[in-house]
Amino acid sequence: MKKYHIGIEASFDTIAGKWKPLILCYIGVGVNRNGDLMRHIPEISQKVLTEQLKQLVADDILTRTVYETKPLHVEYAFTPYGESLKHILLELCAWGEKHVAHQQAAGAQVEIEEGLPL
Repeated sequence: MKKYHIGIEASFDTIAGKWKPLILCYIGVGVNRNGDLMRHIPEISQKVLTEQLKQLVADDILTRTVYETKPLHVEYAFTPYGESLKHILLELCAWGEKHVAHQQAAGAQVEIEEGLPL
């Protein structure tokens, strides 16, 4: 049995890491195809993106829908369970943008390359 001290540990165990928060935030604003995610997160490899998406689907955060079109395409979306997380993540994205602005006002050399359309 896995034990956590407090709930945030369980949250971070599921969504933390270098790529999952970015993937989830982009999916939260409608970037839901593999190729689109690769364009928005060019530093991630296809292999890592696929692994991260598989984990999020296995954790019931995202759904994976395959469309039998030519060419075939796959879309990801939040599950009903994952929807509750979507709002929290988008709020964290907005807070991060405010935080960067706060740091800039204090003279820090920091910027956000691409803001999300929140």
